[in-house]
Amino acid sequence: MPERSGKSRKTQPVNDSYGHMQPQAVEMEKVVLGALMIDKDAFAVVSDILYPETFYDPRHQKIYQAIRSLNMAERPVDIMTVVEQLKKDSALESIGGPVYVAELSSMVATSAHIEYHAHVLAQKYIARQMISYAGTIGSEALDDSTDVDELIEKAERMLFELTQKNIKQDFVQIDSVIDQAVSIITKNSKNQGALTGVPSGFHKLDSITSGWQPSDLVIIAGRPAMGKTSFALSIAKNVAIDQGIPTAFFSLEMNDVQLVNRLISNTCEIDGTKLMSGNLDEADWKRLDSRLSLMQKKPLYIDQTPALNIFELRTKAQRLVREKGVKLIMIDYLQLMNASGTRYGNRQEEVSTISRSLKGLAKDLNIPILALSQLSRNVESREGAEGKRPLLSDLRESGAIEQDADMVLFVHRPEYYHIYEDANHNDLRGMAQIIIAKHRKGDIGDVLLNFKGRYTRFSNPEDSYMAPLPEDGIISSRMNINDADLPPANGDSPF
Repeated sequence: MPERSGKSRKTQPVNDSYGHMQPQAVEMEKVVLGALMIDKDAFAVVSDILYPETFYDPRHQKIYQAIRSLNMAERPVDIMTVVEQLKKDSALESIGGPVYVAELSSMVATSAHIEYHAHVLAQKYIARQMISYAGTIGSEALDDSTDVDELIEKAERMLFELTQKNIKQDFVQIDSVIDQAVSIITKNSKNQGALTGVPSGFHKLDSITSGWQPSDLVIIAGRPAMGKTSFALSIAKNVAIDQGIPTAFFSLEMNDVQLVNRLISNTCEIDGTKLMSGNLDEADWKRLDSRLSLMQKKPLYIDQTPALNIFELRTKAQRLVREKGVKLIMIDYLQLMNASGTRYGNRQEEVSTISRSLKGLAKDLNIPILALSQLSRNVESREGAEGKRPLLSDLRESGAIEQDADMVLFVHRPEYYHIYEDANHNDLRGMAQIIIAKHRKGDIGDVLLNFKGRYTRFSNPEDSYMAPLPEDGIISSRMNINDADLPPANGDSPF
């Protein structure tokens, strides 16, 4: 007996770097493994709680892996089949042979408490992982060459991966969900036709979508020069500046000053080329001074992190929602993100992971996420007016984008392709079509908007623009100007 006990201690990992044994429950591990071999239904109870690495004893890790393999192959699980599987895995001798497997099976008579025991083991494993992560982060923090910001992101990513893998999402009985759904329906019925989501500011679009809905992933796609960034910025202006709804804009392509310059052009209706050169005339200055205050102290938060990865986005988004009350997140654009931390066979697999992660983030935060996306060149090779119209199959790099999205919008300007009239003989000059190609919760269709390229501005066709100058033509001091004094904004040349 002493010799056998010594052998057992030798095979169990002991980490005394912290002055004590790491959290463990080896005897409970034996009970769980024994229960799995006497009850064919026990694995289904613990399969999403326990993983091979959850077990502290390396022998138990191998035995659980064998039991798991048998269940995945829908084969019986008992002493004999587990022994055979361990032989196939070349692990039988290292765990102590058939005798040890038989001992485990004989330790329990029932699997009645297996779920409770599994939760205890999972908690012990999480505690060990946290100790390990703390040691890693602590060691790196002592290194003067370590970038602290990168270390914080690494710590957040490690904890996020740990919780995602080990926190079980329990199912719910339908009655509670029905109560919640009826409560939302009742609340919406009192709105008397008002929007149920975040208003885009575009009336016809909102009448179809009822606003951007909580937990939705909305893809806004288009070919270069169609104005999808301008469309996104127009939405950001309508939501954050005009309506005061907290909005976050993640710009992976432009820096914050470039982005704000485009917002200034949009809000003040000043030609973007003039803003770049600083060549503003007196009328432009009047617009700038009068309208700039409309943008200040508004809940629009801009992040210009290049090559943003999904872990950084999640961390920042959670903070923005928690601290700033953000109700809408916008990303420009999806293909510039990276998944980080994992090797992928190709870019398509990585984009698929990013797409799924964005949908998961929208669901977790319960707010809409609008992500811009590029379209493939297939549009350019097709002939005719209908041929230039984007299709869902044109979404670039991954079909998962279409699958994960709750809504897909295309920004399309037929005028760019020298198409000046639609099938209903509507004039398309200076107009953009917002094509709702996929809408999981409602109708699809087209919405026509005005497009002023030089101002990076999309607007409702019925919207009026700034009032003309007073008849005497006298321009007062820039410090005291009302909207009524503003000159008209002329010229609509697109990009």
